[in-house]
Amino acid sequence: MNPTPDYSALVADRLPELGPGSSNEAARGELERVVAPPAVRAGLWLLHDFLDESHAISQDLHTAEGSFWHAIMHRREPDPWNSKYWWRKVGPHPVLKSLVETAPELGYRFTTPEAFVDECERVRGSGTPDEDRARRVQLLEWRLLFEWCRSHS
Repeated sequence: MNPTPDYSALVADRLPELGPGSSNEAARGELERVVAPPAVRAGLWLLHDFLDESHAISQDLHTAEGSFWHAIMHRREPDPWNSKYWWRKVGPHPVLKSLVETAPELGYRFTTPEAFVDECERVRGSGTPDEDRARRVQLLEWRLLFEWCRSHS
C-alpha cells in the first residue's frame, strides 16, 4: 500500500483572495513536481493563485470534481456567469452538503454555490469583515474538496 502523500507544505498558511490573486511563484517548482491525480493537482495550483494552470487541468476532467474546481476558478477570475454554468455541471456533491453543515461555524449560511458566487461578487475587494468571512468560507470549500479528491482519486 502506498503512503498518502504529504501536501502540508503546500497547503499551510494560505488564505486566497476572492479574486485572481497573485501567483505564488515561490511554490511553482514544488507544484510542478507534484505527482498526484489531476483533481488534486488542480486544487493545489488554484490554492496558490495559478488560475491558468488549474484551469488547464480542471477543464480536461470530465467529473463532478473537475467541474467543481472549474467553477471555483471562474468565480475567482471573476467570471460569475461562467462559474454558475460550471456549478450546474457539478450537481449535488457531498462537499456541498458538508459546506451547508460547516460554514455556519464561520458565520455564513451556505445555501447554494450560486448564492456564494453572488456573495463573493458583493464583497470582493471591499476590505470588510464580510470579505474576510467569504475568504474563509472559500478556504473551507477548498479544504473540503481537496480532501474529497485526495480520498476518492
